Amino acid sequence: MWQPAIVTILIDEPRWWFRGRRWCHLVSDTSLDELHRFAESVEIPRRGFQGDHYDVPEEYRDAMVAAGAVQVESRELVRRLRAAGLRLTPAERRARARAGRS
Repeated sequence: MWQPAIVTILIDEPRWWFRGRRWCHLVSDTSLDELHRFAESVEIPRRGFQGDHYDVPEEYRDAMVAAGAVQVESRELVRRLRAAGLRLTPAERRARARAGRS
C-alpha cells in the first residue's frame, strides 16, 4: 500500500540575536525542495534562505510549529542536516550567497 512521504521540517530554539531580535533556524532533513515548499506555504520570504536553512524570527516560531515543523534542539537540527548531506560549511554558504548576487 502506498503512503505519502513523511515531511520532516525541523526548527530549533531561538538563540541567535540579530538586529534586536532572536532568530531560529528552519531546515529539512530530506531535501531543500521540501524546505522551500514548506517555507512558501507559511509565507517565509526566500530572502531568509541561507544556503541550507531559513532564518526565522522568534515571533513566527509558534506558527511554524503549528504548520508542522518539529521542535528540536540546535545540536539535533545540525546533526540531522549533516546526516541528510545538506549541511553547508560557512565558506560554502558565503560562496553560494556571492553566486546568487551575480
